[in-house]
Order: sequence, then structure tokens, then C-alpha cells
Amino acid sequence: MKISKEKIESYIPQRAPFIMIDNLIQASGRSFKSDFLILADNIFVENGVLREFALIENIAQSSSAGLAILKMSAEKKTIDGFIGGISKLKLYDLPKVNDTIYTIVNLIAQLENMFLLKGENYLKGKKLLECEIKLVGVLKWEHRDYCT
Repeated sequence: MKISKEKIESYIPQRAPFIMIDNLIQASGRSFKSDFLILADNIFVENGVLREFALIENIAQSSSAGLAILKMSAEKKTIDGFIGGISKLKLYDLPKVNDTIYTIVNLIAQLENMFLLKGENYLKGKKLLECEIKLVGVLKWEHRDYCT
């Protein structure tokens, strides 16, 4: 399944200028793939280079979008979440303005609404960053006022 840049805000809680994912290219089973074009006006660009915390945020947003797609298709609910922890982080390189990075996230384990995922960012086949991320999901139900 693919979610375009124009619709990505429906699947992640972040809003501009903090959106670090363009398209969700794939969300199937236990794997999510996304892309992201780095523009010069990105708030995490310094001296023409995208900072490492933006790569981590890209992994988190790719995870959130992928999990939201899976939850919505299974249960017709949306999912928000927050980062519960980051571990096993390895930084190899940083991308530059006008580079398009590709991110692969794999679900390692799930316990109720807690998810352990491994994410990796790539540029032209070269790994930029890898880490494990713990996300805690919060299901959001459509709001209805039952008190009237």
C-alpha cells in the first residue's frame, strides 16, 4: 500500500515543519518502507546536511504510518503513539540537501500496544543510520458526545 505525501498527515501525528516522511511506499505484514526528499528549508538541516535526529524521527514516523495503516485496515481505528526508547543506534553517514533517503522498518515484537521495531535509513543503497525504536501506541476512537 502506498500513501502519498499529500495524505501522509492523516497517518502520523506530526505537522509541518516536523514531517520527516514523504511517502509510505509499503506497509505489509511486519515491514514498512518510506522515502523522504531532503529540502533546504528543512528545520533539521545544518550546513547543507540533515542532522541525525531527523533520521531517527524519520524512522519513528515511518513506523507510525505503517502501524496506522495496519491498524486501520484491521480495526477501522487510527493510531497515534510516542517514542518509548531508542537503542542500538549506529550512525554511518548523513544525507545532504536534495538527497532522497529510503527507510526500511521491521516489526521485531509487539506486546499489546507496545512495539519494538528496527529501522534503517539508506541513500543510494548505503546505510546511513540504524536503530531499534520502542513505540507505544494509543488508539484513537472517533469522538462522539454521549453526554447530551
